[in-house]
Amino acid sequence: MIKNYDVAVCGGGFAGISAALAAAREGKKVVLFEKEYMLGGLGTAGLVTIYLPLCDGFGHQVSFGIAEELLKLSVTYGAEDKYPKNWLDGVGTKTEKDKRYEVQYNAQLFAILAEKLLIENHVDILYGSYVVGVSAKNNRIKTLFVQNKSGKNAYQIRSVVDATGDCDIAEFAKIPTETFKQGNVLAAWYYFTDKTGYHLQSVGASDVPEEERTGNEEKPLINNRFSGLNGEEISKMVCLSHGKTLEHWLKKRETDPCAVISTIATIPQIRMTRKIVGEYELAHSEMHTYFEDSVGMVSNWKKRGPIYEVPFRTLYNKKMKNLIVAGRCTCVNETLWDVMRVIPCCAVTGQAAGTAAAMTDDFSTLKVSELQKKLQANGVFLHERDIL
Repeated sequence: MIKNYDVAVCGGGFAGISAALAAAREGKKVVLFEKEYMLGGLGTAGLVTIYLPLCDGFGHQVSFGIAEELLKLSVTYGAEDKYPKNWLDGVGTKTEKDKRYEVQYNAQLFAILAEKLLIENHVDILYGSYVVGVSAKNNRIKTLFVQNKSGKNAYQIRSVVDATGDCDIAEFAKIPTETFKQGNVLAAWYYFTDKTGYHLQSVGASDVPEEERTGNEEKPLINNRFSGLNGEEISKMVCLSHGKTLEHWLKKRETDPCAVISTIATIPQIRMTRKIVGEYELAHSEMHTYFEDSVGMVSNWKKRGPIYEVPFRTLYNKKMKNLIVAGRCTCVNETLWDVMRVIPCCAVTGQAAGTAAAMTDDFSTLKVSELQKKLQANGVFLHERDIL
């Protein structure tokens, strides 16, 4: 046994950063395990450096608290694109005619600033570390087994936030999960420089959910679909991604000899893999729906208008009392999954999960009203009626 912690956060993407920060600010002893050597996940190492909208597209900010704090952190030294100054400095009228509240930021700077923020809040960060198993007793996880350069070590914990993006901890704990049926298409985002500066080049992304298809969608880069849950498959995907990056850049060079690749993604650009079967499944049709146990709100980055309140029940399964999830692991239907996987949603659910993990080791009996009071005290708006 290495150390004891009040809260263990597994995964250092935006959901994990938010969860660790929220738990630490409640005065708890927090450890964050991150398998890479930088924070931010797809939003940094994966080069998906677009902090998608905090607003509904009609002038109303929807996501607050740490979601807004991290957006502002990402542009501490300026934005690379999509800088909505009227949202950040209060100048101008916010309407559907204004740009949505989103930015494009520098991945490397954000990773360093997020690390600094967590250290200042006394979070222990263990890089190159990931959970490979758990031990549980009486429906509670007691120990996390963590692999890193030191070998395999055991950490005793009180509560766990699964922010792995792949719901790995829930899987280890034998909690019901579901995989992404549609599968991931190939993506090959990279940065390049030319005479005009430094640019993000997005090649491929996520596919359109079946229920939103119109027949006019772009064809994926490759017909293969990837689950993101198999080591050999992921390696094949990364190799294909590198090939597509090279192919795309060579074509660009034909018309622009000054274009040079600056950075490629250092992790697989996989969007959705596995999610928890929670106490409630939020559906894409439940926009503008009031939930008594809402722990925050998110918008739809793909269209103006929809606002979703996030029920606390989407973050846990009562079969494992002290395990809660955040980010793209939350319990939503397949269509809404493509909305809930993005940065603002990860930050909203991460803050809720981290705050709850600091309060209890039994999420099924937690008084949600007490959790809501803490979230509101930290700047979170819970219901749509609060902002309209």
